[in-house]
Amino acid sequence: MSFTKRAAVVTAAAALTGAAFLPQAGAADTTSAVPTSKVIEARDGSAKAISCDKGDVCFYNSSWQRCSWPVADVNWSTGVLKCSWAKTRNVYYVWNNGTSSASGVAYYLNVNHKNRVGCTRQQKSGYLQNTYKVASHQWVSGSCG
Repeated sequence: MSFTKRAAVVTAAAALTGAAFLPQAGAADTTSAVPTSKVIEARDGSAKAISCDKGDVCFYNSSWQRCSWPVADVNWSTGVLKCSWAKTRNVYYVWNNGTSSASGVAYYLNVNHKNRVGCTRQQKSGYLQNTYKVASHQWVSGSCG
């Protein structure tokens, strides 16, 4: 996602929710060492290169199609950022490349953050069961996992 589009999404999300997502002026960037790509071992044992922008949470299906967000989303199919495969494909892998003070990203089977199915801590990633579709997510503080 381009910087311009990311800025527009974050600004729109802030306007809709009343939350501030952007760092304060003069704030130091303490996340410059956060990687945005890595090679993981696929379930079949092969190497797979994936990417996820700093600050985003990225979800992948089993074909390695990615949907990513810099902010929470109450509906992956109709939200500010749409996930083209959300209604038809199960979630296979998640990478929380978030850099905020939240403890992790919780994800849900239904829109509006209903029926929590999992949570992935900041800077963690891993395979999911590949048996369910996710419809919404949000950054959470406190218990994750």
